[in-house]
Amino acid sequence: MEQTENRVILRGTMAGDAVFSHRVHGIDFYRFPLSVPRLSGREDRLNILLARTPEEAPLPQPGTFLEVCGQVRSFNNRSGVGSRLVITVLAKSVEPAQGDPCNQVFLRGTLCKEPVLRRTPLGRDICDLLLAVNRRYRRADYLPCIAWGSLALACGQWKTGDTLALEGRLQSRTYLKTLGEVTQERTAYEISIRTAEKDSAPDQ
Repeated sequence: MEQTENRVILRGTMAGDAVFSHRVHGIDFYRFPLSVPRLSGREDRLNILLARTPEEAPLPQPGTFLEVCGQVRSFNNRSGVGSRLVITVLAKSVEPAQGDPCNQVFLRGTLCKEPVLRRTPLGRDICDLLLAVNRRYRRADYLPCIAWGSLALACGQWKTGDTLALEGRLQSRTYLKTLGEVTQERTAYEISIRTAEKDSAPDQ
């Protein structure tokens, strides 16, 4: 089996109520937003998916500073409303926390598209990647990633099928989407890469 890694550690403030999402095998799943500030003063508003059975502790309350540990997950939205690729954090644990905000993602997976290297109007290099991270039952999460500057130039040399190990943060950004005569504000999610390298570790 191919080695994979998908870990995320977040510390931030619960920014809204936990609302029921769906039920699987008798387990209820709830969704809530987590606000994680950046050093720049902006914030990332991330979707957390939390499983709860009736015997477990009550759901956390808005305004609570939390530590969330889990995995980044993706699924295709076929409703025609909002983004086509939906990114969430499937929480393995959610606990009240103290200390500084945190936003760390660790991934190991396979490039499933050729990297796209481009340049901003101000001349900064950017590289867009799509990483496939395997999970159980022969499924995979397809996670958009972005690199900047000299790292972007290095990422642009990699090829489809390369195995990568990377560390970064899960970020949100808003953009405007025009559909006919209607313009909608939407939110995209991606992993902003801090470090990345080709991983030549053998499969197990």
